[in-house]
Amino acid sequence: MIIVVGIGADGTPGLSATSRSELQRAAIIYGSKRQLDLIDDTIAAPRREWPSPMLPALEALPSEGPDVHIVASGDPLLHGIGGTLIRLFGAEKVRVLPHVSSVTLACARMGWNVHETEVISLVTADPHTAIRRGGQAIVLVRNRNTPKALATALDAYGRGESEFTVLELLGGPNERRRDGTAREWAHAVTEDVDDLNVIAIRYLPESRMASLPDDDFTHDGQITKHGIRAVTLAVLNPRPGQRLWDVGAGSGSIAVEWCRSAPGCTAVAFELDEGRRLNIGFNAAASGVSVQVRGSAPDEFADAPPPSAIFVGGGLTRPGLLDVCLDHLPAGGHLVANAVTVESEAVLAQEYSRRGGELRRFQHYQGEPLGGFTGWRPQYPVTQWSVTKR
Repeated sequence: MIIVVGIGADGTPGLSATSRSELQRAAIIYGSKRQLDLIDDTIAAPRREWPSPMLPALEALPSEGPDVHIVASGDPLLHGIGGTLIRLFGAEKVRVLPHVSSVTLACARMGWNVHETEVISLVTADPHTAIRRGGQAIVLVRNRNTPKALATALDAYGRGESEFTVLELLGGPNERRRDGTAREWAHAVTEDVDDLNVIAIRYLPESRMASLPDDDFTHDGQITKHGIRAVTLAVLNPRPGQRLWDVGAGSGSIAVEWCRSAPGCTAVAFELDEGRRLNIGFNAAASGVSVQVRGSAPDEFADAPPPSAIFVGGGLTRPGLLDVCLDHLPAGGHLVANAVTVESEAVLAQEYSRRGGELRRFQHYQGEPLGGFTGWRPQYPVTQWSVTKR
């Protein structure tokens, strides 16, 4: 049995009787240097520090025979080693004894309900992935540099007024709290921040919405407009953890909305124009989503992570593009393509004749002043072909 004992910044005195008893009977205790240093002399077992990288050492642990004891930070099943060990060995061979998590402690200090608070890990992720358009979050960090890096990203993407609290050494005798705004933290000297910290953020301005308006995207006119974007996402039907290929991505609006639609959704955006690629990166970062930006399709398909679904918004007249897209799509995956020009519409009509699927045409009208009255101004009609790969 592998036994994982959670420990807090208060060290051995803060352990429950059960956790303390487990460590006292251990033959060897494994953990990171920080966690091992929290154990006092009442625990006699020798300590073994994890090497770097740690995963090979975890894979080599004996799950049969004498019990193996590991110390981990707080709740080992909250973005911690516990989940990794269960994935490797199975729940029946891993016992977890959690301590109070840093998230619970942080919410207690902030006066926030845990169930109303998002938990975001930046231990391995880029700072921009913790950007949100509202709400509140506890952010788990990589080290003492994370608060300033995240604050700088928030300020750069229009969230500088967010309430920004850094909580250090939670639960320990030297616990410290520092409040401010993201903008203040972005420009402050923060060399004395402890590596053991978490960040509590209330995102401002509050601008959460189910679907983003066109003006929230940086673009040069190449954007799938709001109404068409909504019906396109409905047909793509994203599910948690799925990946989209957005081909001929323009502003990346479809990729961004896909990632916002369900937990764990990611996207790869393929775009020939360098300026538009920069816009895609900015739009993704501003919404805190994960979009990998690549060059033209299908040239950049070869080593891209595989898609669950594909949207084609540009490049339809490039010979063979749809064939290559379908070759990369797994069975059961959706391909959706939108056309505005007569030439690209003809390509979709031909594909519909060959492969079946659904062919639709959308025409949106916008009410605008006409003298003292109101008239209808049409937008370009959009032809849409969708197909599920068998």
